[in-house]
Amino acid sequence: MRPFFKTWLTICLLMPLAAHATNREQRLPNVNGYTPKSHVSAPSSKNKQTAKNSTHLATANSKLVPPMATKQSSNVLSRAVNVLGTPYRWGGSSPSKGFDCSGLVKYAFNDATFDLPRTSNAMASGHGQKVERKDLKPGDLIFFNIKSRKVNHVAIYLGNDRFIHAPRRGKSVTIDTLKKPYWESHYVVAKRVLPKEPHQMRVVQR
Repeated sequence: MRPFFKTWLTICLLMPLAAHATNREQRLPNVNGYTPKSHVSAPSSKNKQTAKNSTHLATANSKLVPPMATKQSSNVLSRAVNVLGTPYRWGGSSPSKGFDCSGLVKYAFNDATFDLPRTSNAMASGHGQKVERKDLKPGDLIFFNIKSRKVNHVAIYLGNDRFIHAPRRGKSVTIDTLKKPYWESHYVVAKRVLPKEPHQMRVVQR
């Protein structure tokens, strides 16, 4: 038998065996016990609805977790809480002389990078991002109108509907709650004036 014919015959005999071995190997499960399929069926409407409900549930649960205060707001809250009990004094803006409402805010924000106006009305109408009550975060400013149509009182939000402020003459710096009907009825607006964290700022390269 000629060598060329012998080689050709060997190839013809081995090709079906190789094809069979290849097909068998493709049908074997992989190490994870999952057999790949050549055709993947589209997800059913039921599966889509289940995934959608899971997404909504995860979003709802995330809203239950109170946001952590940023570094700047933590500094503000710390300075404010440290002067609890300081007597109210109109025009005051220091622990030694006392505080009025906007003076307390100016004092607490001393370490932040904002130059706030001196009066509560100017703070409410000045720079800052308006915040819905449901979106309040620690360090936000909340404004009230007391015996006036205009804003004339400001406080610093602490979280969980609580805020710290210098109420009025005869009182001291104290913590109160928005759940009281009095403060709820006089609530006007809230502003977020704290600077953003460094990682949240957009860097523009030129």
